[in-house]
Amino acid sequence: MPKIVCGFAALLFGCGIVNAQTAPAAASTPATTQNPLARAGIFPYDQMAVRKTANGTESRNAFTGTLATGETVAVHESMQPAGTAPVELHRIGHSELIVVQEGTVAFEHDGKEERVGPGGLVYVALGTVHRIKNVGDVPAKYVVIAIGGDAKK
Repeated sequence: MPKIVCGFAALLFGCGIVNAQTAPAAASTPATTQNPLARAGIFPYDQMAVRKTANGTESRNAFTGTLATGETVAVHESMQPAGTAPVELHRIGHSELIVVQEGTVAFEHDGKEERVGPGGLVYVALGTVHRIKNVGDVPAKYVVIAIGGDAKK
């Protein structure tokens, strides 16, 4: 699953093509812990900090950093088990792109509910009151890419 994070990030940020077979190991790590987006790098899935909640949801934080163009970007993967109660509707102070990896989720926003499955994208505009909930019978995994605004918090 980590390939979609890196692949989508490359598409979004224009990182270009990386030849991992000839790159030295030191070049594959982020530039600094203060700003992991200061230069090109990878973010191995098994090195992402995992946060687990009592109801079984998990979140893996990939990174938070600032692009050379000034936008703050924070990326994490979330997993919601089937049948788990969703988070409350909430308003965000940034924009989000959500890439569904596994399962089917409902995107509740603006008084409506839209469903999307693996490979689908959700765009959450700045200030949108929303939530994502697992509406399938298998765990739902998705990558959240928060951009700008309060994404650094």
